Amino acid sequence: MFFKKTMLLAGAALLSASALLFTGCGGGAAGTDAGLSGKISASGSTALLPLLKPAQEEFQNANKNVTVSIAGGGSFTGMNQVAEGSVDIGNSDVDLPEEYKDKGLVDHKVVVEPFVFIVDKENPVKNLTKQQAIDILTGKITNWKDVGGSDQKITLIHRAKSSGSRATIQAVVLGSASFTDDAIIQDSNGAVRTAISTTPGSIGYVDAPYADDSVKVLAYDGVEFNAQNIIDGKYMLYGYGHMYTKGEPTGAVKAFLDYVLSDAFQNSQVEKLGFIPVNKMKK
Repeated sequence: MFFKKTMLLAGAALLSASALLFTGCGGGAAGTDAGLSGKISASGSTALLPLLKPAQEEFQNANKNVTVSIAGGGSFTGMNQVAEGSVDIGNSDVDLPEEYKDKGLVDHKVVVEPFVFIVDKENPVKNLTKQQAIDILTGKITNWKDVGGSDQKITLIHRAKSSGSRATIQAVVLGSASFTDDAIIQDSNGAVRTAISTTPGSIGYVDAPYADDSVKVLAYDGVEFNAQNIIDGKYMLYGYGHMYTKGEPTGAVKAFLDYVLSDAFQNSQVEKLGFIPVNKMKK
């Protein structure tokens, strides 16, 4: 299953081996434009890194006079930085909040981001209902025996308030309820996965491409995670990945966004990288 791949390391090789054709920026491979030059800076969502790091590599390989720098930091950090003008692109897992709507940000919705609940591999639990997930995340349930597991304390490991992944789980799972303060906070999806893989009794959520063989993925409300279950409206743990710019993008920034949104990248590479093309979602 594609979510068990380590996409941050493998994605660049995968894309480089593919014959990507993109006609949005000069008609060459991977958006090649001999006259294109400049520097592109982006920050924000760590959930989007498995998608954007390979795209960065391929785009730079095709456009030797363009440098793309992509950093994490969390969705709200990305939105703040692009609003301030300190980066060209703010990557985010959340729809533009009301307080950002007067800052001139333009939304480029680029992908569907699936999320999964993960536990350490020795945990016998295979599924959580939505209510069980709510009770664990809010601290009402603190022992695995209460959800069919062993008599073992539950350790919640998840993200800071600046995280779009956290905001997605808040919106999709918790609604108006609040996360418990009794949790270990990590600064990225990768750090959450690593901590859970080495902490017996732990649970957290990550963007699906981060869920490799070091952890166990749980079904949610009786539905296993896979792309088709999301497309069919059966698996509900997902959000949309956004790339925000301050005003309409131009030059190299526009070319990079056009490449990420191109049919060649969306239709042939996005699922291989652990995401779902926006155009596959049922209206």
